[in-house]
Amino acid sequence: MSDEKIKHLEFIQNIITRMNTNSFQIKEWTIALISAILALYASTKNNCFILLGIFPALIFWFLDAYYLMQERKFRGLYNDVAGISEKPKEIKPFEMRPDLYKNGKYSYWSVLRSETIENLYLTLILILIALYIYLAYFQK
Repeated sequence: MSDEKIKHLEFIQNIITRMNTNSFQIKEWTIALISAILALYASTKNNCFILLGIFPALIFWFLDAYYLMQERKFRGLYNDVAGISEKPKEIKPFEMRPDLYKNGKYSYWSVLRSETIENLYLTLILILIALYIYLAYFQK
């Protein structure tokens, strides 16, 4: 493998690492923000704060899906440049074209429903809804 190709792969790998770091930080922010909102509930006993926690979870879910989608596209690019794809696309040296990957596992809706994202955010939202229902209707 040429030095030029190795350097190209290093550039792509750096972008993949950055996208992965962003995705992890979004998850951190989600947990921190929902914890802060639940702390507000604990100090005020206002059940509306529990429902308020759903909105940041949804927003961060969509944002996290965007970063995962970008990461998948760059992984596809990496595989094509490295020549390990089943149907490799023709990539010019040092070309960064994630827009070549659009359908299937690279689509936004596919990523939005991926296990790594859906399990976290859907679980958080369901816990918040269950907590709200419990406190509103069963806790007097």
